[in-house]
Amino acid sequence: MITFGAAPIGNLYSAVSDAVAAETLAAAWDCGIRAYDTAPHYGLGLSERRLGAALAAHPRDSYTLSTKIGRVLVPASGAGSDLPVGGFDVPATLRREWDFSADGVKRSLESSLDRLGLDRVDTVYLHDPDDHWRQALTEAYPALADLRSQGVVRSIGVGMNQWQVPARFVRETDLDQVMLAGRYTLLEQGALAEFLPLCLERGVSVVAAAVFNSGLLASPEVPADATYDYGPAPAELVARARRIAAVCADHAVPLPQAALHFPLRHPAVTSVAVGARTPEQIRQNASWLATPVPDQLWSDLRAADLLLPV
Repeated sequence: MITFGAAPIGNLYSAVSDAVAAETLAAAWDCGIRAYDTAPHYGLGLSERRLGAALAAHPRDSYTLSTKIGRVLVPASGAGSDLPVGGFDVPATLRREWDFSADGVKRSLESSLDRLGLDRVDTVYLHDPDDHWRQALTEAYPALADLRSQGVVRSIGVGMNQWQVPARFVRETDLDQVMLAGRYTLLEQGALAEFLPLCLERGVSVVAAAVFNSGLLASPEVPADATYDYGPAPAELVARARRIAAVCADHAVPLPQAALHFPLRHPAVTSVAVGARTPEQIRQNASWLATPVPDQLWSDLRAADLLLPV
């Protein structure tokens, strides 16, 4: 299953017009995508506003929606663009404040609902609590658990670009799911040995995000200037991605198609979260995921020492 990742329509790296963002979301719906993920961080609320406007055309029970807490948006006195600081090409009329307090959870969720134009979301993630894990564990998590017990949200989770801190949350709390970005992909499987079995044991579902490792696996031909973890890809990773792409080509499978399919082979992974900034991108991703990949591809990748044994 695809979850539509709405960071790109929040003007990640470069601006997307309102019209193109709306067309992209319409294309996602036409492709049968019914799960959507956003966050206040994405475009200082722009992603939430655009996503809410698009979903207003559909019955609320016909899709699932997740957003995140941890960064509260407050008015900013400065001018200019958020691009150098936050990575989004939007006016810096707001700024992010880290806040994993119980009050921060409430304020962030209320603001998100206002931007979305909705009375509820299905899932709320603790967003990137790397340097704030203690407050997130002792204050934000209990607040989210209380909202879940009241039926305000259906499920709660944590979303991060690493697996070690999420593993602690899985062990010490009663999470429903984890959004794991970039750490269980065709390129790297660091979460395989410990984290994914832990999630299976605890009944926590995993949404695999950043399955293209922020660009390195996004095209059949791996360019020398490909990005990895939101920066220039190291030469050794470009070389590894090209070796993977060559094995994929032997099976007439484009590299991004294999990258989309791979995480879903693990029983802990229930969805892949994929961003798109144009209708063509989301249609292509949906087509790739709908097209089967031969099992021999995975065997050949393991034989070439490009995949860890399961």
